[in-house]
Amino acid sequence: MKKDLEVEEIIDKENIRQRDSAIFIASENYASEAVRNYTGSILTNKYAEGYPGKRYYAGCENVDIAENLAINRGKELFECDHMNVQPHSGSQANMAVYMSLLQTGDKILSLSLDHGGHLSHGHNVNFSGKLFDIHNYYLNQDTEIIDYEQLKDVARKVQPKIIICGYSAYSRTIDFQKFKQIAKETNALLMADIAHIAGLVACKLHPSPVGVADIVTSTTHKTLRGPRGGIAIISKELSRKYDRGIFPMIQGGPIMNTILAKAVAFKEALSNDFKNYSTNIISNSKLLAKIFQEGGLRIVSGGTDNHLMLLDLRNIKINGSEAEEKLNSVGIIVNKNAIPFDPLPPNITSGIRVGTPAITTRRINEEDLSTIGDLIIQTLKTPTKNLSDIKSKVSRIMQKLPLP
Repeated sequence: MKKDLEVEEIIDKENIRQRDSAIFIASENYASEAVRNYTGSILTNKYAEGYPGKRYYAGCENVDIAENLAINRGKELFECDHMNVQPHSGSQANMAVYMSLLQTGDKILSLSLDHGGHLSHGHNVNFSGKLFDIHNYYLNQDTEIIDYEQLKDVARKVQPKIIICGYSAYSRTIDFQKFKQIAKETNALLMADIAHIAGLVACKLHPSPVGVADIVTSTTHKTLRGPRGGIAIISKELSRKYDRGIFPMIQGGPIMNTILAKAVAFKEALSNDFKNYSTNIISNSKLLAKIFQEGGLRIVSGGTDNHLMLLDLRNIKINGSEAEEKLNSVGIIVNKNAIPFDPLPPNITSGIRVGTPAITTRRINEEDLSTIGDLIIQTLKTPTKNLSDIKSKVSRIMQKLPLP
């Protein structure tokens, strides 16, 4: 095969960036070599609209086996009765919920984006906010955690058709049972979006919404370390409606090569090594939080129970956009992020989000993680012109850590 030199150059540069950078974006991770290889398998050639045994194309006997394998491994991993592995992404897994179980204009109650929610939970620039009547609940202003009594009051007033829990920037444990009580009292469906914490849930390091929520959606590429894609776990009563919400309502042919890679990722996640890995994600997150607090940085809600934390940078006189740019310049990759009750617009923000899945995949030890934690503090507090020494220190640490 003749190489495409322009494409090879892009891959080489990205390989160097990923090797030399300390990646702390909470929604990013490194897929295993097996997951990457199977994502590029020959199954990419096959059209397979429909579901196993009920396809609209001939020649699906092998991809039927692949999809059933992914489903069965996913059901074992999450201890559930029904799983759909066809969503192309977490947002599409969510879209299928709304389109199959709601009517356009129905009320959805979700956490506001600037308090840790997600675009697909009802923001006005997203399809969800344009097609449905979105109402928000908010974090407690003093504790910066979910106030369940306040949530109950809002739900009673709004009377939504569906309540969403599960977030993209919330560092505390979610009480799914309390959400279920509120949903039941207000006659609402409960949807849990566990895209960020799916790996922790699978390893029983975070309470599971399976069997509690009516619908559970997730991505497969964050703490699960799988390929980029989505899944959904649905109660028996709603499974037929949901499956038709994926196909034929919002998607055509499933991406069979990715579904095969999901099966590989689920098998990896069933191993003891993966549970140890997930345990290390949380311990690394708590270690970083301690370092940041000792270094004078404020953590939203005062700490973390999972894989991420939000840093409020207002006390050191730097905004999120500036912090992201400075850290990127030294090879430390984070993302700017709104904090609860943020006075700055979303393209600037007052904070950054820091997560540990990717850095934990690199098998970093406590000493090196502590060093990088200190370097993050130094970078945020040091004038930009004096950052070259920090960049070399970060690169030296990362170059000795293995890439999967």
